[in-house]
Amino acid sequence: MTSVNAAPKPAQIRVAQRSPAYWRVTIDNPPINVMGPEMVRQFQEVIHSLEADEQVRVVVFDSAVEDYFLNHSDFTAKLEDLTSMPAGPTGLPPWPDFLVRLTRAPVASIALIRGRATGNGSELTLACDMSFASREKAILSQWEVGVGLVAGGGPMARLPRLIGRNRALEVLLSSEDFRGEQAEAYGYVNRALPDAELDAFVETLATRIAGFDKWAIANTKRLVNTSLPPDVEIGAGWDACMASIARPAAQERIKALMARGFHKPGDAENRLGYYLGQLGR
Repeated sequence: MTSVNAAPKPAQIRVAQRSPAYWRVTIDNPPINVMGPEMVRQFQEVIHSLEADEQVRVVVFDSAVEDYFLNHSDFTAKLEDLTSMPAGPTGLPPWPDFLVRLTRAPVASIALIRGRATGNGSELTLACDMSFASREKAILSQWEVGVGLVAGGGPMARLPRLIGRNRALEVLLSSEDFRGEQAEAYGYVNRALPDAELDAFVETLATRIAGFDKWAIANTKRLVNTSLPPDVEIGAGWDACMASIARPAAQERIKALMARGFHKPGDAENRLGYYLGQLGR
């Protein structure tokens, strides 16, 4: 039992209700917005609130950390703190459960991507209904194969449906960084906009949708969602991810990447795609 005097966990995700119909969810875990078990728990709180509220019509995900939208997982955290968390209402573990429920929620979800959307950040982008990226500052990446891992948040199920099998395999198997303009060309994001125009565009769109009827929004989403991957595909990816983490080959590559400065501010995080390519040399 937690002591009544125990300090509360710091908020890594902040929810601001700009109006009853329009919420902002801001990711704020400096210095590089990695996602550990505590952030997963806070994402679960967010989706519970979105599902329970009868007035919210649109939610925008953004970041308070410069150069990072949402980054890869926290490899300094205890894995058992994540794997011991109970499954969500879908029966999936908490992170894929959050993503599946977000896609199905009777609320329009928008990712505002400025900075890196690496691994988990890409998975959040793919789970949102729409995504808009900074042409100059957004970088999307499914980096996992580069260190011998399998992604756990469903990109193998979602990307082929979104951008086609061949381009999905390019994104997944290259582990390369995709900047905003290329992501737009592939259909990875809805649009890449000049950075100076991104905030105003998303604000205008979110405010517009927030003024529409929730029943119409919810039922339109429900009918579009017939094209979603089944939960079993998302779950299979998570199972493969958990199995891949324990592989010696993956552990060795993560260790080698750490030695080059991975997991802290600096060039290895800024140019992750480049450094992943160097591991195999």
